[in-house]
Amino acid sequence: YQQNPKTYTIVKQLLAEGNAGELQKYFGSRMEFGTAGLRAAMGAGISHMNDLTIIQTTQGFCRYLEKNFSDLKNRGVVIGFDARAHLSSGGSSKRFARLAANTFISQGVPVYLFSDIIPTPFVPYTVTHLKLCAGIMVTASHNPKQDNGYKVYWENGAQIISPHDKGISQAIEENQEPWPQAWDDKLIDSSPLLHDPYAMVNKEYFKDIQKQCFYRNINKETNLKFVHTSVHGVGHKFVQLAFKAFDLSPPFAVPEQKDPDPDFPTVKYPNPEEGKGVLTLSFALAEKDGARIILANDPDADRLAVAEKQESGEWKVFSGNELGALLGWWIFTCWKNNSRDTRAIKDVYMLSSTVSSKILRAIALKEGFHFEETLTGFKWMGNRAKQLMDQGKAVLFAFEEAIGYMCCPAVLDKDGVSAAVITAEMASFLATRNLSLSQQLKAVYEEYGFHITKASYFICHDPKVIQQLFDNLRNFDGKNTYPKSCGRFKVSGIRDLTTGYDSNQPDQKAILPTSKSSQMITFTFANGGVATMRTSGTEPKIKYYSELCAPPGNSDVEQLKKELDELVNALEKYFFQPDKNKLQRKTE
Repeated sequence: YQQNPKTYTIVKQLLAEGNAGELQKYFGSRMEFGTAGLRAAMGAGISHMNDLTIIQTTQGFCRYLEKNFSDLKNRGVVIGFDARAHLSSGGSSKRFARLAANTFISQGVPVYLFSDIIPTPFVPYTVTHLKLCAGIMVTASHNPKQDNGYKVYWENGAQIISPHDKGISQAIEENQEPWPQAWDDKLIDSSPLLHDPYAMVNKEYFKDIQKQCFYRNINKETNLKFVHTSVHGVGHKFVQLAFKAFDLSPPFAVPEQKDPDPDFPTVKYPNPEEGKGVLTLSFALAEKDGARIILANDPDADRLAVAEKQESGEWKVFSGNELGALLGWWIFTCWKNNSRDTRAIKDVYMLSSTVSSKILRAIALKEGFHFEETLTGFKWMGNRAKQLMDQGKAVLFAFEEAIGYMCCPAVLDKDGVSAAVITAEMASFLATRNLSLSQQLKAVYEEYGFHITKASYFICHDPKVIQQLFDNLRNFDGKNTYPKSCGRFKVSGIRDLTTGYDSNQPDQKAILPTSKSSQMITFTFANGGVATMRTSGTEPKIKYYSELCAPPGNSDVEQLKKELDELVNALEKYFFQPDKNKLQRKTE
């Protein structure tokens, strides 16, 4: 019985050819539902994103929510989608979102389904704003074009953390047979349980982010010009609206990239983290229109990259850590100078993830507010921020080096729309003091100490090799011994969040939660360097993050950079051993 003729044809073809290898790939194992939800290629079979796997996933999620919320049928869920689509399998984000909505509505659960594409942060915003039980965003963010994903938010407005992923996963296993009208998504259009939050959120969200607008008069007057690209994703309309909400003139949009296009025709990877390649068209437009600053969102508009034209005529693309330093400085300064917040500085917090720069820690120490680090990923920062807010604390800002920023307490996740317009206001303000973003970044480092960072990754498709590489680090000089040095650099501390070991704690137990299913080891070096090696949850990569933190007053940046380069070279040579392990380097 065929429900989707396209995936049916793909499978039928493989059966006719007797192609066991491909069939094994499609049906060998089900996509794993983790804290990031699902992320896989669209296509046939249980290992891919398609109508059936979306129905099964949503049935499991629905049953899990029924178990956890007695008032699910009063409160309901929100569902959003981006513009991804896959011709050969007939899958698209919108189709998946409608099937998910149909699943909930068939069980009497109200669904707030956005009628059009939206940025990912609109889903957590809606969960919080309407006090719903959960949210689903159908997106694969900046992944390659054939991928899609299913991202899940809990009632607190943050992404789910363990043990919810296990509970949902188990419920999916128990609810695999599609319910009677599972495929008939036309049923939802006449249902009284279907609501469209699009107009309401487009009004309320932009009202809420204006609480972070402090220099409306400067914004109105500024002659600074901005270029914005949404990299064929959803961001264009929303960043235009955000600029309007802050009384800024609209940014110039890169015409070839402003409309959603699931083929991402002008870029190799639709990921602004990959640096200059994604920004080629933006540079050209900026030169033509005399714009000094480029703002780039990833396709689901939850991340932001920023570039600025330097005096030399060169373009500087800020790293996630550099923009984190600037936004952290700016948001704290605005809070201190303009806030109507009556809370004392001891109730003010900023967060970042453990692989991100420690610059916020340095600012917090000097200014007297609190800084906390969390595990990698916004799910941890969002959940921790909510806990702190429930205790009456002000969480001003959170960031991660992967160009994710949470600048506004109305969204407990990374948000590239509010980050873009707040960056624009900061740049406009600095321009009135004749300062560029780069000059201000230097001033931040001079005041709080230079923090030089360098991150990259190796690609490795063999899980056994990855396992062996990390085992080797845990048994470096004989059994259960970690490395005492890395080339000429002496190791002064080890924290292993896979096993829970931390040499710097009195009981040698790590404070942050540990996870046996992912690899992550942090080395502290005697020279003030820190390096973390970890596996990626969504890609076949071993990533590393390194940082050299100098105390204020040590401003020989070139020397610091040279020292960090040498440390990273040693890390690659002795700890990764790319030749022996046949690792593929990140290519620019």
